[in-house]
Amino acid sequence: MLVPSVRRYRCGMPVRHAVPGDAAALAVVHVRTWQAAYAGLIRQDHLDSLDPAQREPGWRRWLTGLRPPAAILIWGDGVTPDGFVAVQPSRDPDADPAVTGEITAIYLLPAHQGSGAGRELMTAAVDHLTSAGFRRATLWVLTTNARARRFYEAAGWSADGASKVDTSHGFPLEEVRYGRTLDGS
Repeated sequence: MLVPSVRRYRCGMPVRHAVPGDAAALAVVHVRTWQAAYAGLIRQDHLDSLDPAQREPGWRRWLTGLRPPAAILIWGDGVTPDGFVAVQPSRDPDADPAVTGEITAIYLLPAHQGSGAGRELMTAAVDHLTSAGFRRATLWVLTTNARARRFYEAAGWSADGASKVDTSHGFPLEEVRYGRTLDGS
């Protein structure tokens, strides 16, 4: 069995690499966080239809197929994840994936929001991307998600002028890209 490495940040809770056995818990975090964070921002019928049991197989496949430098880092009590951040080489056509890493998701259960755990997940993601040799990082955020945008800006990210419309959920989601340099400091 793969034993994930653990690193403690300021809040004292461990951040570690996810393993396939975390799939069910990550599906719960993903769904519950979407339902809370996107209420009023995307279609409620879509949020209501989300089911962790339906998401678990996808999480299991994703975790089984992860290859460095891609990673899912989880925050929690050491056993059950309460939040996660996903990182990988950039998927954007205007970025060199050898130079630019991407945060593809960062989610934390609502009970832990405002506790500093989100900052710890962001720090872990930036540390991971930096140690993997990336010099720049990007992430995409809903244009209307003011809370997330404030969080990213407070963490040193800024909108870089790129935008897109994601239709993968069956309806349009307007997103803006944020970026930052990774200098190892």
